[in-house]
Amino acid sequence: MSDPIGTIYKKLGSDKPFFRLVDFFYSQVDGDPILRPLYPDDLEAPKQHLALFLIQRMGGPTTYSDERGHPRMRARHMPFKIGIKEKDAWVINMNKALDDVHEFEPYRTLLKEYFEDFATFMINQHE
Repeated sequence: MSDPIGTIYKKLGSDKPFFRLVDFFYSQVDGDPILRPLYPDDLEAPKQHLALFLIQRMGGPTTYSDERGHPRMRARHMPFKIGIKEKDAWVINMNKALDDVHEFEPYRTLLKEYFEDFATFMINQHE
């Protein structure tokens, strides 16, 4: 079974688009009244973690797991209240960021679906 998400890094050949994606995303989060309270004051660690996770998930180096262990994303997010409104805000902000990084253009539809599914999986509150 093929994993089209897992081949994106090799096609892009660089960490830079991933770090730009994360920078755009967190610039949106910083002003988002729904998401901002979920994050620490200093966003540098979450930015690094997300970039390394995306790089690894999309077929790049395994630095995320090397530094932090198995991703266990749902477990790592359990301390945070993530309901439908938080999920929707996350997806909206990630999609805006995705639209701002032109290297992801060929993968935009695939990634928007992936981010929607990923964010839905993180929901841990049902209002």
